[in-house]
Amino acid sequence: MIDKIRYPIGQFESTPIFFEEDRYECINQILLIVPKLRKLIFHLTTEQLQTPYRDGGWSIQQIIHHMADNDMNAYLRFKRALTEIEPMASSYREDLWGNLHDYYDTDIETSLLLLESLHKRFYILLDKLDSDHYSRTLRTQALGLINLDDALQRFIWHNHHHKSQIESLIIRRAW
Repeated sequence: MIDKIRYPIGQFESTPIFFEEDRYECINQILLIVPKLRKLIFHLTTEQLQTPYRDGGWSIQQIIHHMADNDMNAYLRFKRALTEIEPMASSYREDLWGNLHDYYDTDIETSLLLLESLHKRFYILLDKLDSDHYSRTLRTQALGLINLDDALQRFIWHNHHHKSQIESLIIRRAW
């Protein structure tokens, strides 16, 4: 049974993309991620930002910094897949990164600005690609071989997943 607090929108499920419109629906979501996140958290206090979304989970502040780290990694993996033949995507210990001092000592605005800039670059990159580019692949330790359509969908899901964790906490706490 899925943990609804940890996975409020469920676990990732890839959907085959048969039409360009479906792909552009994903791409167009990229520029909406940060504005929606800002709207969700603008009223939170420092204490609330440091509240874990679940027992044993990350705080809202850690989640936002993680989103920036994850999206930087995803962007670089995507570019490598576009320029190399089946590159092995590097992995990182997100659990350990989340406990480094920058996750505690950096204001979330730094990561929000980073996400905004990165998402603009990513959007520009993706907007001009044709469907053949999305069939390119990369390898990951956890997932094996995936194509860029799946990587794009996973990118969008990951951001919605963490935004939903934050939203769920705000609702549960009536903030």
